[in-house]
Amino acid sequence: MANSPSGDAVLDRAMRLLAVLETRPSLPAGELIAAAGLPKTTGYRLVRQMRSMGLLGSSASGELVLGRRLWEIAQSAPINRTLRAAALPFMHDVNAVVRQTTQLAVLDEQGVLIVERLSRHGAVANPAEVATTMPAHLTSMGHVLLAHSPAHVVENWWAARQELITQTRPELRRELAEARARGHALLAGVINEETAGVSVPVLDAKGYAMAALTVVVPRDSPEIPQFLMALQTAGRGISRAIEGMEH
Repeated sequence: MANSPSGDAVLDRAMRLLAVLETRPSLPAGELIAAAGLPKTTGYRLVRQMRSMGLLGSSASGELVLGRRLWEIAQSAPINRTLRAAALPFMHDVNAVVRQTTQLAVLDEQGVLIVERLSRHGAVANPAEVATTMPAHLTSMGHVLLAHSPAHVVENWWAARQELITQTRPELRRELAEARARGHALLAGVINEETAGVSVPVLDAKGYAMAALTVVVPRDSPEIPQFLMALQTAGRGISRAIEGMEH
């Protein structure tokens, strides 16, 4: 693999760009290249190549973000195959009980990434689709993922969005503490005035969230407590199933 004058291989330079976007989810090209410590000519050439391959993408404001192709590749990783394989039987059970959209999501640099989704005829409106990203601070799945993530993950996520959170969800720290204490999150009328998201974490052996299991239901449904019980049972089942697959 070709090296730069400084001796860095192309892959090394590409990884430096990606590593910056792990902690700073979106940046203008020049700032990203500078933060990665690359020469401008080399950096811009590499950015163009990575964008053409889908490894980098653009936000609505035109800043560079991690590309969708990375997500597609990640779906073939053992952890994602294991997570989806373990979760699907339980998701089908929940979907049969709740009769509304049931989805599985993970926290990523852009927000909450939907990795699996089951719905049915007559389900309430829900904009989330597989491979789309939803805002973590405005969704129940984002709340349980953040509430059950390591402190450094939360602080890195928070640092990149502090102004946005102050403006749109000033009570978020309290809400995350409550979600952690309760073991679930319920947000009603935020994404859609007529619906509520109910989420529980899928926890690993250390008690950290690997994923969030969610149902989107009518916000005034009297069955929400029963739906929550079904989610909690399924969340524990998925955790046990993953542990069994890994041993």
